[in-house]
Amino acid sequence: MIDQILNSNKEHFEKAMEHFLHELSGVRTGRANPALLNSVTVESYGSKSPLEHVASVSVSDARTLVISPWDKGQISAIEKGIQLANLGFNPSNDGVVIRINLPALNEERRKEMVKLVGQLAEKGKIGIRNARETTHKEMKKAEADKQISKDQLEAGQKKLQEVVDKYNEEIKKHAEAKEKEVMTV
Repeated sequence: MIDQILNSNKEHFEKAMEHFLHELSGVRTGRANPALLNSVTVESYGSKSPLEHVASVSVSDARTLVISPWDKGQISAIEKGIQLANLGFNPSNDGVVIRINLPALNEERRKEMVKLVGQLAEKGKIGIRNARETTHKEMKKAEADKQISKDQLEAGQKKLQEVVDKYNEEIKKHAEAKEKEVMTV
């Protein structure tokens, strides 16, 4: 029964981890990365669409992103979407593609990015704690309904804590790697 509860709630832990990794991918490290534009939406044919639905994003060198619209008439809408996303980028186009030259990060900005990574890691851990709380409540309910014994509940709580520790360790590992990447000049 305990294993069933843990397995049924594994999805909550996975979603928290997935969300953390998605947020972490958007943190700027000084190198060009298409994930930096994940939050950009473009007004396309009367509706808002994510940038990846109207163009391809590639990296031409360490500090340059190249956006190739599938419909060349969308260039100005894509530029406007990038500016509205307020990412601090200044796109330029040549009528065919849009280029974004990423400025070098100074020491102060790098430290801000490290703080942001720390905040994202804390939010990730909060997501894991919420998943733990949900799982714990299910275990308590199973014990109250006499589906499991008190000893099984204690064993289940130990297993649950092992799962939580594993995810928290993974968050810590990813955050440290991102911090190192941000601070590398």
